[in-house]
Amino acid sequence: MSLRTQRVARLIQRDVATILQQEYAGVTQNMVTVTGVRITKDLGIAYIDVSVFAQSTSEKEAIFQKMVSVSAEVRHSLAAKVRHQLRVVPELRFFLDDSADKQAEMEHLFRKIRAQRSDQDAPDADDEA
Repeated sequence: MSLRTQRVARLIQRDVATILQQEYAGVTQNMVTVTGVRITKDLGIAYIDVSVFAQSTSEKEAIFQKMVSVSAEVRHSLAAKVRHQLRVVPELRFFLDDSADKQAEMEHLFRKIRAQRSDQDAPDADDEA
């Protein structure tokens, strides 16, 4: 990725996060974090990764769908913020980032493995004593 696209991606990430937190807090219920932005070389499309914190998968999906439904309005708000930096505001495409869920699942599995190994090692220590 070129330096220009990296800068534009950081600009969009910062501004979209601010817009979602300030202007669309009712829609997102302040449970959305913009985790990353990828942008095409021609700066025409911005792929925005968002993480949604919710109790259930259905609640997470509902919040995400609400956010997708207001993406045109978010783009309009973004245009007002970046009008002096960009000629054309890229199309915004949101994607659900579930890396935090996967990380929590992996941590749970590692804890389980550690517990099983410590249980297996404990009887051996008693035999030697």
